[in-house]
Amino acid sequence: MGGFGIGTGEFAIMGLMPNVAQDFGVTEPQVGHLISAYALGVVVGAPLLAVFGAQLFRKHLLIALMAFYAVGNFASAVAGSYETLMISRFVAGLPHGAYFGVAALVAASLVPLNKRAKAVSFIMMGLALALLFGNPLATIMGQSLEWRYAFAFVALIATLTTVLVSVFLPLNRDEVRHSSLSELRAFNRPQIWYPLAIGSIGFAGMFCVFSYLAPTLLNVTQAEPLWIPVALFVFGLGGFFGNMLGGWLFDRFQFRSVGLILLWAAVMLALFPLATGSIWSILIACFLVALMVAMGPALQTHLMDVAHGAQTLAAASHHAAFNLANALGPWLGGMAISAGMGWQVTGYVGSATAVGGLIIFLVAQHQLKKQPVHG
Repeated sequence: MGGFGIGTGEFAIMGLMPNVAQDFGVTEPQVGHLISAYALGVVVGAPLLAVFGAQLFRKHLLIALMAFYAVGNFASAVAGSYETLMISRFVAGLPHGAYFGVAALVAASLVPLNKRAKAVSFIMMGLALALLFGNPLATIMGQSLEWRYAFAFVALIATLTTVLVSVFLPLNRDEVRHSSLSELRAFNRPQIWYPLAIGSIGFAGMFCVFSYLAPTLLNVTQAEPLWIPVALFVFGLGGFFGNMLGGWLFDRFQFRSVGLILLWAAVMLALFPLATGSIWSILIACFLVALMVAMGPALQTHLMDVAHGAQTLAAASHHAAFNLANALGPWLGGMAISAGMGWQVTGYVGSATAVGGLIIFLVAQHQLKKQPVHG
């Protein structure tokens, strides 16, 4: 439920880009800056809240983070100007990474070692379901009522999640907790920084395409607005299957699975612009591009293997890295679009970032062979 709320809150703006632009009298690339503001909130908030929350029981930290998320999205729903909405989106992003990171650690602690990636993929399934159902629902809500209702809906889900965690998650008083200083000391290792760099660069391509999917459908594919939630649903379907695929791949191929996913992403993103000419081909392309969501559970579980003594900070920073990609993707795509290269250029930009992630992976894999991880 928490993953569903966070995923819907993060991605809702993408389907409502034309609505928000019209309401505040700004351009669609400017609305793209709201996506980047949220993502930068995650980047800032994930390590800070993880470090300061490391001394708390994980149950209490999850409750505080989700309550914070509810407040940030309610503020977004009532924002009176573009600037106020920008600040509200930044604030709403602050608890995102720490929540997902701590939730993944809780899930992994409840299963045998060889099933951790699958357990993490279950936590991430909320994010996949947000892509599948939450985002299309928020888009329909925004189109038929007003975009503000989408963020009010997210605030309601976050409030419900806070109650559910309070009632159903048991408090483990034997939980090992670390001081903020020890987490920071243990975090400063290249084995941790490589996967974070892979997520920051390699995943930017998906966000580049996804962020500008609505205007691409309207301006390039010449589709009716009613196709936007359909395309978002198909994208979500790819993300759902990709999420499960990522857990399966990592449990079998370990860190090598990340390289396979990046190679797939580079090819599919490069082919995306060729598919924008018709609604059916772009829907197929959306599904195939979204399969790269598989990188999420694979990188998250790898970080658990290498982040001894800094698991809370590393798990949260994983989501900071992915949201750095969420900031980088729309920014690079927006620059290319503003330079007159067309909406479909997002695919080529995204493929380039996937290749960049693949290069970092190859360097990390070489280092891993020299210094193998011992569980």
